[in-house]
Amino acid sequence: MKHLYHPSALDPANPVKSWWRDSLASPPAVYPELEGDQHADIAIIGGGFTGLSAAYHLAKEHGVKAVVLERAYPGWGASGRNGGFCCMGSSKISWPDMPRKFGEEPARAFWRAQRDSVHLVSDLAAQCGLDIDKTGHGELALAHKPSMTGEMRDEAAFMAKFYGADERVLDRAELEARGLAGPHFHAATWNPIGFGLNPFKYVTGLAAAASRNGARIFATSPVTGWQREEGAHRLTTPKGSVLADKVLIATNGYTPENLHPGFAGRVLPALSSIIITRPLTPGEQDAQGWISTDPVYDQLNLLHYFRLLPDGRMLFGGRGGLAADPQSLDRQSALIETAFRRYFPAWAEVEITHRWSGFVCLARDLVPHVGAWDDEPGAYFALCYHGNGVAMGSWSGRAAALLMTGGKDERPDFIRRLPPCFPLPFLRPLYLRAAYLGFGIKDALG
Repeated sequence: MKHLYHPSALDPANPVKSWWRDSLASPPAVYPELEGDQHADIAIIGGGFTGLSAAYHLAKEHGVKAVVLERAYPGWGASGRNGGFCCMGSSKISWPDMPRKFGEEPARAFWRAQRDSVHLVSDLAAQCGLDIDKTGHGELALAHKPSMTGEMRDEAAFMAKFYGADERVLDRAELEARGLAGPHFHAATWNPIGFGLNPFKYVTGLAAAASRNGARIFATSPVTGWQREEGAHRLTTPKGSVLADKVLIATNGYTPENLHPGFAGRVLPALSSIIITRPLTPGEQDAQGWISTDPVYDQLNLLHYFRLLPDGRMLFGGRGGLAADPQSLDRQSALIETAFRRYFPAWAEVEITHRWSGFVCLARDLVPHVGAWDDEPGAYFALCYHGNGVAMGSWSGRAAALLMTGGKDERPDFIRRLPPCFPLPFLRPLYLRAAYLGFGIKDALG
């Protein structure tokens, strides 16, 4: 199976050594491998937030019992190994630039979709009785230099006037009062929409809910072939196949390059790495002045994201890294740890218990994509969340379910098209390398 990165990082036989999986009180449900030939109205490729949300909504609200084909197990990809930020922000285009690029009403529609996506996750957890370790209230974007404060106030004023957003800019004293103290944090924009969760508990709970409602989930069943047959789609796996009237691509940063000839070169996986500390005592938290469980990120181009977990562990993650072989991943993890020690000097000697990496998914036009593939009748797609897919992946799965069943369509116009192909797609790693070099220089010059 062709990919842009080292095969070891994409091998479903490699277990993900994440804290999320280790935190489960009991092992997750085991789903069977697809064997033999089956038929389905809808087949979904990918058992993450998007695919499972689509399967759940199809079964629960539309009476369609879809087949889900997952290459490893539900949550093996980004859905089970991300930072657990259920927040807005699945595009790399700024909110002020949105109306200039796409028009005023489409921009507002996208903001509403982002807001609703966060609420959807809360609603799904309540409906399905999921314990997802929900923590914090809202999300904070930290200023890493004092001069950013004025810009943040201007943007908050714009957000209130144009989108009706209720954001606040907090100064250093207010951050310290909220238990968010650090020598490099000068101010922050607080968005009240957002919270933290355990993504593996959420994705495995969503899988169980979809299964209870009639979706058929197959693990260890990667799609190895895709052909048209009598107006339908036959998806082949190592031990079987599914003939489906409709197919949803919900593979995000783990989309195989050879999934379908017409889909190659349309997404760019990018690495993100996370470390987790041992539980910090209340005294250690007080020594640093960090006791809040709100999700937080800095505003560097190669950003860091971090939050205190319910048991006192600190999660710290960051973008960057251009190679996914084990040695390169170790080096990137060491860089993430160095940034963590710099941000939180009181925890300079605290033990790191877990380290892992995974792929986020970038589109050439820097926005998510949920739609019908016009050149391939009966094929649909939902992916490209730019490192923020907990909420938007869930929303996109529901939106795809509505689209495939003729329901109400709430998608902004500009996310409906197929992800545009990267020019000379074999050069994507070089594009990413050049972007990271430029971002690194900008961050260093500050």
